[in-house]
Amino acid sequence: MPYDDLRSFLATLDEQGQLLRVTDEVLPEPDVAAAANAVSRMGAAAPALYFDNITGFTSARIAMNVHGSWANHALALGLPKETGTEEQIQEFIRRWDRFPVPPRWRENPPWAQNSLTGSAVDIFQVLPLVRLNDGDGGFYIDKAAVVSRDPDDPENGGKQNVGVYRIQVKGKARLALQPVPMHDIAQHLRKAEERGEDLPVAITIGNDPVISIVAATPMRYDENEYELAGALRGAPAPIATAPLTGLPVPWGSEVVIEGVIEGRKREIEGPFGEFTGHYSGGRRLPVIRVDRISYRTDPVFEHLYLGMPWTEIDYLIAANTCVPLYRQLKADFPEVRAVNAIYTHGLVVIVSTASRYRGFARSVGMRVLSTPHGLGYAATVIVVDADVDPFNLPQVMWALSTKMNPAHDLITISSMPVMELAPQVDTPGVVDKLVIDATSPTHPHGHGNHSSQVRDLPEATQWLARLQKLAAHR
Repeated sequence: MPYDDLRSFLATLDEQGQLLRVTDEVLPEPDVAAAANAVSRMGAAAPALYFDNITGFTSARIAMNVHGSWANHALALGLPKETGTEEQIQEFIRRWDRFPVPPRWRENPPWAQNSLTGSAVDIFQVLPLVRLNDGDGGFYIDKAAVVSRDPDDPENGGKQNVGVYRIQVKGKARLALQPVPMHDIAQHLRKAEERGEDLPVAITIGNDPVISIVAATPMRYDENEYELAGALRGAPAPIATAPLTGLPVPWGSEVVIEGVIEGRKREIEGPFGEFTGHYSGGRRLPVIRVDRISYRTDPVFEHLYLGMPWTEIDYLIAANTCVPLYRQLKADFPEVRAVNAIYTHGLVVIVSTASRYRGFARSVGMRVLSTPHGLGYAATVIVVDADVDPFNLPQVMWALSTKMNPAHDLITISSMPVMELAPQVDTPGVVDKLVIDATSPTHPHGHGNHSSQVRDLPEATQWLARLQKLAAHR
């Protein structure tokens, strides 16, 4: 049964032994963030954390690491918590085949229980804000789903956007938002400013677990995130109308913040410890004027720690980065077998494919760089043969060690776009990208000696299953 809100998912995590309730009194800084930093070191079955006894707050409730393990990610998709990484990605692909599943409008959203408007708006009254890393420039809201529409085509549901963007709190009714140029909201803002208008937005916090997944998925500009949520849930995603902006927002959110991105206004934002494992510096970014806050009684503030990988963000943007890349590549190159883009939001992408002709692997690598995700994120693409599992790093390293010849298998493309947060760049937003061809040569490209590769014995697959069964019953 799909989850309609965060609280029902937290209850399941608790039942499945995947939620740790920290009942001792803790300091807002550094304890909350330090605990979330530490729990990510507990491995692929790390639990979520729940704090409700925080010094200086009377009724604060903070959930951290909700998606922060493969076990939790599996439960978010309604799968057994033991489901492996590749199995989850394959199931994600199968469910995407249901897309689109239209959302369903629902009345009486829980976030409508309380509201602050006009001069009464005060974010600090609603959210128990804490800094995540000691070098951060202030408080951040970093796991919200931000909803906006294309100002030139506002009735087109495909062109609306539900995305995750970092948001710095600048005051009780003022925020700063980072719209990466490759993201849909940046296009919405550009169009609004060209029209001389502000851009209405709704910022939803504490969402059901699938909404967080789809909001972090690199979909095409005209694809609707709520319709993907329905496909992943196996049931229409429940949505409601935000009272001030009229935007469609998740029905089960804990908090809905409404306002506008003020056209042509910029303020210094940052620094912030990012998913790259590095701090980003201060830059002039758009600002949001908050006009209304709606919230559940005693809302749960879902926060997300970012830092040196792996942390929760790396699980949240793993499967949902692999799958759209796989589907886009598969549409053009049926020979593609699998795509691994789980590392640091796919700054490195590993693709396994069969080859039709000389240069085929390079063409696949170049196509990765032209996808919606690849334009802003993929900096290095490694292409391996179809019999190499891109999720098995020893096999990938074997392919690099024995197939790749630096004399002719490194393809550099200069001055390509990349997100400004990429720490390896010389000029923000621009980088030389690399395609590594680690596939066997295809006729007539006959360099090297790859004619006598050792293959797995035909009986090995059966024996693997047999040995796993024996090991499980020791």
